[in-house]
Amino acid sequence: MKYISTRDKSTSVSAAEAISLGLSREGGLFLPDSVPALTKADIEEIARLSYPERAKLIMSRYLEDYTEEELGSFCSKAYGENFDCPECAPTVKVGDKTHVLELWHGPTSAFKDMALQMLPYLLTAAMKKTGETKKVCILVATSGDTGKAALEGFKDVENTKIMVFYPSDGVSDVQKLQMQSQEGENVGVIAITGNFDDAQSAVKTIFSDEKLREELDSKGWFLSSANSINWGRLLPQIVYYVSSYADLVASGEIGNGEEVDFCVPTGNFGDILAGYFAKLMGLPVGRLICASNANNVLTDFINTGVYDRNRRFYTTISPSMDILISSNLERLLYLLSGDDKLVARLMAELKESGKYTAPAELMEKLRASFAAEFLDDAETKEVIGRVWREKGYLMDTHTAVAYGALEKYRKADPGRTCVVLSTASPFKFTPAVLEAIGEDGEGAGVELIDRLSSATGKTAPKNLAALKTKKARFSKIVEKTELLGEVKDFLR
Repeated sequence: MKYISTRDKSTSVSAAEAISLGLSREGGLFLPDSVPALTKADIEEIARLSYPERAKLIMSRYLEDYTEEELGSFCSKAYGENFDCPECAPTVKVGDKTHVLELWHGPTSAFKDMALQMLPYLLTAAMKKTGETKKVCILVATSGDTGKAALEGFKDVENTKIMVFYPSDGVSDVQKLQMQSQEGENVGVIAITGNFDDAQSAVKTIFSDEKLREELDSKGWFLSSANSINWGRLLPQIVYYVSSYADLVASGEIGNGEEVDFCVPTGNFGDILAGYFAKLMGLPVGRLICASNANNVLTDFINTGVYDRNRRFYTTISPSMDILISSNLERLLYLLSGDDKLVARLMAELKESGKYTAPAELMEKLRASFAAEFLDDAETKEVIGRVWREKGYLMDTHTAVAYGALEKYRKADPGRTCVVLSTASPFKFTPAVLEAIGEDGEGAGVELIDRLSSATGKTAPKNLAALKTKKARFSKIVEKTELLGEVKDFLR
């Protein structure tokens, strides 16, 4: 299996090269040139396996230049005692034909751990396989959760450094302190005076800077990414869709072969795209429901075919979705069209004018698999409070967006069993969650962890409870135009 670029399909690299590079040199994203099949017999087998074994089985079909022994070792280390439950990603029933896939049981209490506990193993092995002798600097733009998960995954990994950029006023108090207090000798964290899109665009520009690449090469460094633009980030996310489906089959909730919908809170489109890959493999996925907050650029695109980021940017109570430029949508455009020239043109239009219109035939294919809904902050809080009162299930602000989006979707199509992806612990967003359940949410987010625990009887994840004693190591704030200089300073 080779990996091609969304903007130039003549580019063909190995899995190890795709993971090592992160981004193709002309700015495109890497995709496998074929998708392996998943059968009903495979699902029956997967249902009997542990999560690390499930991950090995799925990922091995995409990573032909990694050995079974390597992947087995990586998966055992990535999904072990660092998770607070043996299932790693349990599927919890919360209502008739409604389940929640909890993806926040890892070391940073967010779904990004499902991939970023694996990526350091994949990347360091990729460097050896490609004969790379330089050291790697991981650059990460984050809207909240990716940053901490990447820092935790790469801290003190040999021959690596990692620098994370986050919007200074665009993450929760808990997310901010998680990053600012990060331990490790090879880490750096900087806030920018802008939003996530500013950080992401600046990082992409740095990646495509040929002069910088040559300069760093002469000093023994190269750049890679831990954002979902890196295939090594996206691939592990396919696993939990298959895992959740297998759990539903094993528990008797569905029959093997019965279609299931998945509702996904997403901003950068990586999480939901992983579900589409699972569907392409043969997992019986009905619809993938794209759930957005007030920054509903994806909802509008799926419903109209026009992608337009020229709109008001909202800072919401679900900050990890406060994104107007959804990078992984580019991969879907290629998967649906097979046309690298079209994708390159649309991405150029987006960069130049902030908008593009997808061809009608492409949108027809897209809507066969995807639907879209969005919630504002008031609706999100209403969902949190109502589900807590009626079902005793406590969810964070992002999960609530997806749960509410599913309710809206079901007014038109109520039929299938659906799995709502829960992307973060409610203890990461304590002010909004407390207010939603009728409690006092005034105060700093870290200080409110105990209050939320007392109000609900739920125990906060240990890593979040421990933040009360953590001190900030990183407090620098810069303009987005200063990121290049910060990277150079970091690598001196």
